[in-house]
This record gives sequence, structure tokens and C-alpha cells, in this order.
Amino acid sequence: MDDPVLREAQAPAAMARWVRDFGAAMEAGDAAGAAALFAPESWWRDLMAMEWSIRTHAGPAAIAALLSARLPVLRPRRVRLLEGWPAPRRVVRGGGTPCLEGFIGWESAHGPVEAALRLVETPDGPRGWIIAAHLTGLPGRPPPETVRHANPEDYARQFGGENWADRRRRAQAYAEREPAVLVLGAAQAGLSIAARLTAFGVDTLVVDREARIGDSWRRRYHALTLHNETHVNHLPYMPFPPTWPVFIPKDKLANWFESYAEAMELNVWTGTELVSGRRNAADTEWEILLRRADGSQRLVRPRHLVMATGVSAIPVMPDLPGLGDFAGTVMHSGAYTEGHAWKGRRALVLGTGNSAHDVAQDLHESGCQVTMIQRSPTHVVSIEEAQRVYSIYTEGLPTEACDLLATAAPHEVLVRGYRHATAISKRADADLHARLAARGFRLSDGIGGTGFQYLYLQRGGGYYFNVGCSDLIAEGRIGLIQLADIARFEAGGARMKDGALREADLIVCATGYLNMQETARALLGDAVAERIGPVWGFGEDGELRNMWRPTAQKGLWFTAGGLAQVRIYSRPLALCIAAQEMGLG
Repeated sequence: MDDPVLREAQAPAAMARWVRDFGAAMEAGDAAGAAALFAPESWWRDLMAMEWSIRTHAGPAAIAALLSARLPVLRPRRVRLLEGWPAPRRVVRGGGTPCLEGFIGWESAHGPVEAALRLVETPDGPRGWIIAAHLTGLPGRPPPETVRHANPEDYARQFGGENWADRRRRAQAYAEREPAVLVLGAAQAGLSIAARLTAFGVDTLVVDREARIGDSWRRRYHALTLHNETHVNHLPYMPFPPTWPVFIPKDKLANWFESYAEAMELNVWTGTELVSGRRNAADTEWEILLRRADGSQRLVRPRHLVMATGVSAIPVMPDLPGLGDFAGTVMHSGAYTEGHAWKGRRALVLGTGNSAHDVAQDLHESGCQVTMIQRSPTHVVSIEEAQRVYSIYTEGLPTEACDLLATAAPHEVLVRGYRHATAISKRADADLHARLAARGFRLSDGIGGTGFQYLYLQRGGGYYFNVGCSDLIAEGRIGLIQLADIARFEAGGARMKDGALREADLIVCATGYLNMQETARALLGDAVAERIGPVWGFGEDGELRNMWRPTAQKGLWFTAGGLAQVRIYSRPLALCIAAQEMGLG
């Protein structure tokens, strides 16, 4: 009879045996032998560990091909279970697959590797199911996490000379040098990649058009608070204090970004816009013209340009019949701040995603009569149930271990897991969904039943975390109409197909944002935009398109996403850039 306690006690030994055999094959350059240790359904997700990209290799044959090509170059050694990391344990992952999970590492010609490893039971014993292998450092440069003072000379006493503040002012001025990397955007994505690059010794300048670091968050609507919990959202090297609230208010986060840039000694120019950008004739560097806050211009010549402008950079305004005839105020939700000015008046909110619901609820609480206009079915999940997709971060493991585990879900397994979590949350939210449906709200389970997280990764929207607005709709306190029932807009509001007029003084269009490819088009031109193709959303390889890895445009990189995403993926991106600077990539 299977004894779960005994099996759990045997877990470390079972994984140790597999790692011993795997390590022996890897160190001997035996690609076929290493691949034979994987199950028929298996994946190697590589994050710069074996090749300078983020790629997933499915099945033993593909894994064998990867290892056959790379083992002679990388010559891995000291393959082992990682000491000081959580011990191997039995868990259920990917929506219902029992597995043995642990953490392994090895050294290679390109630097140290850490990997999340999952084994499954087969008739032939434990076999590899998923490995997510991360390069964590570069030759001769230990991972920054292990170095207390990477550049002690920057903090040395120099009596009669420059002090630390003098050196920081000089570093930020770039009066006598060019940055190796220029990062556009100083919110979570830009600051995370800048912190990683700086820690790896790559000279990095961040520019942002806002007057202060964090203003892109400060300017958002007054009631905004993060929808995932604080313990998931730390930035690299500098976690939030344990005294912080469960959900972070926007202004508190904005102030943290400002403090983070100062504490991490990042070089940031605020009030700075990109005027034009192109590659030089030799295709060795960018020529980027910047306009500073005082109106002056500076041409910088970085070798790398990182677009950290976010997936919400260029708002989409809908082209709807008669909208231009509306006599009231029309704005995009990105320009909405707070609703007190609209007290006692009437508003239409076009859209039913997160921003639309939050704007509608804020207007309602400010005394405005609000009606939402639904364009398409929307996935609604309670804020409590939404945390289910971050459950790994509640298991008591260090953040570093959770981050490795979070990447150990190739596309097919990711979809299974999201379907499983969505099915559970649907049961928990069944009463809410029934009340919404009774009011005519059209509900969606997401793409193929995968819920909100896959919608975010594929489309950047189409869902709502209920923090109260769904209840207001279900109670009839916030109105609801369907866009398909509107004939046209006119001076006084929305004329319905049945002839009724929905009067309004304000129309807020919560209609989303353009793909980051269009941001590149606006800043760098059509040729670059067409060369790289769409950014974000899953490509045929099961990875997010053009994110955190080399693009078809030499020297152009993209980073975006929530705080956890940019913390995790800023490291492989920084390592790839740093490797190119060392002549490795």
C-alpha cells in the first residue's frame, strides 16, 4: 500500500538519483543519455542557460537536439541539487499532475545555472517532466545577489576629492560618455531592467517623459490599487517592507519607484522624450535624439535600446457612429483621474474590463449616474479568487524559488493550470455570475476556459477583478447596456435602436491600448516595426512574442508586464545584453 508519508520522506533521494544520472550524462557530453531521462511528454524551458534566448523545447528528441548542439560549447559541470534551497517535495502542478519538484544547478562556460526541476512517475521510474533552466551570472562575474559591494571603489573615502554624491552627479550627467543601454520608461519594467543591468556592470541610462519617477502611476485614476498581493510584487534586489498593505495603492507604489531608483543608484533622466531614433550606418549603435525638460536636445549613441514603455502606452479611441457629435466630454480611461467633478451628472463608460469597472465605480461613489456599455463578453473573477494563479507564492518558499517555479510552466501546461484555476474560481463566484447574468451582463470564461491571466498575456484585457462594481451592476445601481443595442451617438448621449436616448454629460472610453509594435512604429519608424512584428501575445513557439529576448532588430529589446513578470524576466534580458557586451551573445 502506498504510504504518502514514506513517499515524501523518499523524495530527496529519488530526485538525487535522477540528478546524479542527469549530471553524469551532461558532464560526459552525452546528449542522448541525458534526454533519455525525460518522459515522452516533457519540456525544457530555457532562459539563456543553453542558448541566448528564451525558448521551449518539447519532448526528448527536441531536448536531445538542444543538448547535442550546446553541450560541447558549454561543458556543464557540478550538476547538483542546490544547497540551501527547498528540499525536493511531492506536489501537484499544471492543473492536476502529481510530480516531484526541486531545484538543481550547474556551472557552464557561460556562467552559473539554476533550474526548477519536476519529475513524474513512469513505468521506468521517475523521469523528467519539466525543467526551467536560468542563467544567473556570467563568466568571472558572480551573480549580483551574492556580492555585497560590487564596486567598493565607488564608496571609498577620498579626502580632498570627490565624495559619493559628486560621483553620482557625474555618473548621471553622461557629459563625457555614452550609455551602453538606453531604457525608455521609468516604471516597474524600466527600473527593473536598469537595476539588473547596473548590477551586471552595464552602463545604463533610463529616460522618462514624466516630471517625476512614478508619475505614470500617480496620474492614474484616484482610487487605483494593485489587484495582486504585495508579496508577489517585489522588485529586484529590494523587497517591499513586511509592514506594507496587502494591496498597494498607486501613489505609495509611485513613491517606492522613486525611492528604488535612488537606493539602487540608477541613472534616470525625467522630463525627457525621444524625438527620433535610428541605427547608424554601420549598424553598431543607435542614434537617439532626446529632448530634455529644459528644451535642450542631446544625441545619445547607445548600443542597445530597451523599450519599457508598457503594454498600455498608446490609447485606442473607438471610431463609433456619431461619437464626434457628442456635446459633452469624451476621454480615454487613461486620462480619467477622479469623479467628484461629475457629481449629479450622467456618464457612459464604454468597456467592461478592469479600468472600465473601476472608473464606473469611482464615478458612482462620487455621486454620478453611471451606465456601462458592454462591447463583448467579459471574464469576471472576485479579487480573492484572482489570487489563485499566484498560489506558488503562498507556499512558504523564498521569492527566488517561487520565481523559478513560476517559469516552469511551458505553454501547454500553463493553459492546463489556468483552466483548472478558472474552473475552481467559477464555482466560488457562481452566485455573483448568476446575478450579473440576470442583469444582462455577458460573461466569458476567457480563451478556451483559461480565465483572466491568459487573457492578459494574450490580449492585455477582457477581464475584471471584482472589488465591488459587479455587485453594483447586479443590484442595478450602475446601469448596463450593450453596444450592439446603440444605433449611434449624438449630442445628448447614446441613441438606442429602440429610439430611446441614454443621456450623458461624460463618455469614458475604456477601450484599451495599441500593441507595443505600434509604440516602436511611432518612435522608430515603419521599417523597424515591420521587421520585429507584433509584441506581446503568444507566438507559435509558445513564448510571448519579442519579450525579454533578442528581436529581429539588432539592439532592440522589449520588457513589460506586471511587477512579478518584470522582476523575473529582467534577469534573462539583462544577462543577454550583458553577454553581448562581453562578446558572448
